[in-house]
Formats: sequence, C-alpha cells, structure tokens
Amino acid sequence: LLVLDDANLSLREGEIVGLLGRSGSGKSTLLRIIAGLIEPTGGEVTYLGKPLRGPAEGVAMVFQTFALFPWLTVLQNVEAGLEALGVGARERRERALAAIDLIGLDGFENAYPRELSGGMRQRVGFARALVVDPTILLMDEPFSALDVLTAETLRTDLLDLWTQGRMPIKSVLIVTHNIEEAVFMCDRILVLSSNPGRVIAEIKVPFKHPRNRLD
Repeated sequence: LLVLDDANLSLREGEIVGLLGRSGSGKSTLLRIIAGLIEPTGGEVTYLGKPLRGPAEGVAMVFQTFALFPWLTVLQNVEAGLEALGVGARERRERALAAIDLIGLDGFENAYPRELSGGMRQRVGFARALVVDPTILLMDEPFSALDVLTAETLRTDLLDLWTQGRMPIKSVLIVTHNIEEAVFMCDRILVLSSNPGRVIAEIKVPFKHPRNRLD
C-alpha cells in the first residue's frame, strides 16, 4: 500500500507550518517520518543539511493522545525525556520545573495524570516536549482530543509563547484536519491529497501574529 508519494516540503526558521488533509491522507505518517520514528521506503529527510537517520536531537513531538506514564507524577513525566538523555538529577529537576511553569501547570508538579483534566494532561505533553530545548516542534493533531473551549485556550497560550519568544523552538510543524485551526495558527499551509498522500497545494496565510479571530 502506497501511503505517501512525492511528498516534498521544507520547514524554515521562524514559521509555523500546517499539514492539512483528510483523515487517512498520511499526515501522521509523514510527521513520524520527519521525526525519525518511521524509516521511509523511498526518498530522504534532511535536518540541518544532513540525512536524518532515526530520531534527531533538537526535534520534539507532541502526540494526539496524551501519551503520559500514568504511574509517574507531572514532574516525573516531564523529567523522563531528560533522564533518557543522561541529564543529571539536579539539572533535570530545574529544567522540568521551568517547563511546567512555562506551560501554566505550576503547583501541579506532584499530581498524577488521572488527577488532571484533558487540557492539563496535554499541557504536560507540551512541557515534556519543550524541556529538551528543541529546535523544531512537531505536533500531531494536539488539540483534537480536547473540548472546543479547552483546545482554544491551549492554542492561544501556545501562540502567545511563540510570538513572545519564550519557547526555545525555531519552527513548528502541526498536523491538522481543521481548516480554521490551520489559518489561525500557521504561516503556511500544505494541503495533502489522499491515496496516496502528496502535497498538492501550498497556501501562505497573509496575517501576522498575533491574530484575532474577529479581524
């Protein structure tokens, strides 16, 4: 089964790019290939001018489902990625606490995922991605499991951090099937066809950040 074919795209510094397509168009597969989680059967992914072979340092991902360890606290979940990188306990704790505070969960460090709302759990996912100081943030429909109001709040908070330069990331690639979300968040939108998935259009959004839905 050919999932993706001739899917060419680039991600430049200082922009948020959206991958927009129907369910089953290969958006998530393409994102996982870019993240180095899936090896393509053909073609090549380059990062900073070099071929990507497996997960790259400087690339972090936020998943559609919350993907938290239920037996770990918020602090321990955020620390997990740093521990895997061999970061010492003291630095690990300091960086995790800073990420938790940045994403708006100060005071919930010792809570377990089961004690959090869906929006709060997804904030933990964002903190876990940001704590490794990534250059590129990949997001696979990160708001789709949330109710409308919670998703809107989290989108706005994330964009505020981006426009204020408070996050270490230089580029964002977000998968979505929500046209309004893509226009509100992105500088460029890449439209994917289905069966197989390929980039059939690139749309530049002419509005500067921060954006107001009423404009």
